[in-house]
Amino acid sequence: MVAYYNTIRDAAETVSAIIAAHVIPATLEFLDNTTIRSVEAYANLGLPGSIGALLLIEVDGRDTEVAEDAERVQEIVRSHNAISVQIAKDEMEADRLKAARRAALAALARVKPTTILEDATVPRSEVAPMVESIDRIARKYNLTIGTFGHAGDGNLHPTCLTDERDADEILRAEKAFEEIFAEAIRLGGTITGEHGIGLAKKKFLPQHAGEAGIELMKKIKCSLDPNNVLNPGKIISIKPRCEGSLPRNQEQIKKFADAFL
Repeated sequence: MVAYYNTIRDAAETVSAIIAAHVIPATLEFLDNTTIRSVEAYANLGLPGSIGALLLIEVDGRDTEVAEDAERVQEIVRSHNAISVQIAKDEMEADRLKAARRAALAALARVKPTTILEDATVPRSEVAPMVESIDRIARKYNLTIGTFGHAGDGNLHPTCLTDERDADEILRAEKAFEEIFAEAIRLGGTITGEHGIGLAKKKFLPQHAGEAGIELMKKIKCSLDPNNVLNPGKIISIKPRCEGSLPRNQEQIKKFADAFL
């Protein structure tokens, strides 16, 4: 089913309510207005361009479970100010509705020459304040940011549509993502839910993991890579050869690794 909303907050609060009701959807995806308009221009799926957000929801299981969960989800959706709910009549229509989510990134990438896709993730109870913060930050820096993602596990993809040839706009985008990541951490989330840290987010790792976390990562790396030959200095700067009392043989390494698993 697809539920349409006037505001991103109503859509995001619906996510929290569905999870709180102990319904575990197979799919629970979020698209904001920027993403919806981009998808419609790209794929012509008949999506209303005036709405604030939509949720794509799918439940699965035995026939009786699906019927009960679908009814419960519809109750929650409508009680959280959905302006309409569209339910697929068959598999073909369901696939057409899911096409909106599958087309999100490709549709957004057509808008401007440069697409910056991130994956800030928060607890599901904090999806509403997070999507509102992303929207506020985008307006603050005069940027086009489309947000979509796996709302069912709090994994959001704020996607900045920009042009790398515009130095001022890129600078504003960098500042915007600094605030977005800081907000995700403040809400008890993480700066990456599925993409990993990478060079682009290297500078945010200490803010996310803390000094103790960084030191632990260094010790694990030194134990498994004492000569520092695996991506030396890429994420964590370590002296050319690890120092201190660290395990060297395979048995010691296994014991050390097991302590952290």
